[in-house]
Amino acid sequence: MLAPPALAQQAAVVAVAAAPAVPAAVLKRAEEIVQGQCFICHGVDGESSSPAFPRLAGQNAAYVARQLADYKSGKRKSSTMQPMVEALTAEDFHALGAFYATRPTHVHEVQDPELAQVGRFIYQRGNPWSGVASCATCHGTSAQGSETLPRLAGQHAQYTENQLKSFNKRERTNDNAVMHGIASKLSELEMKAVAAYLSGLK
Repeated sequence: MLAPPALAQQAAVVAVAAAPAVPAAVLKRAEEIVQGQCFICHGVDGESSSPAFPRLAGQNAAYVARQLADYKSGKRKSSTMQPMVEALTAEDFHALGAFYATRPTHVHEVQDPELAQVGRFIYQRGNPWSGVASCATCHGTSAQGSETLPRLAGQHAQYTENQLKSFNKRERTNDNAVMHGIASKLSELEMKAVAAYLSGLK
């Protein structure tokens, strides 16, 4: 019998294999947008070089599209992103989501392996002493997320930590209902540890 992580990995492989091919016209439109503006911060293939900007390669398509729509509507605040999406349509958002979902992901070196091991425990099992729930319950044992939840594997550690702090302070103005309750129970060290662990996953 497969252990839970193995089952999750097997399910991910099946899901990828079953995913419908993205029409060439959709990818072409997305590439035009990426090469026109997105690449400046996120790189041509979604592998941003700065921890100030998230890696988007391999991110779940529907999640990307929803975040872009939230930036445009103002539900998610960002003085950088809102001007970028003003002229884009819902179709553009879905095209960009499909584009980034098909970009290859890479393994990144963990800066502090010992800290990452602490993060692994918290991510997979939570912290029963402080009431922190397991992150894997929603984001999956391998941090691949879902259509509605972000893929966290391989994300810049600093970016993940910054988002957790934003959720805690309610500065992140969308997706805050659940995440504030989680982040508010994490210490700063735990945030750093979880972020370090996730940065090394693929």
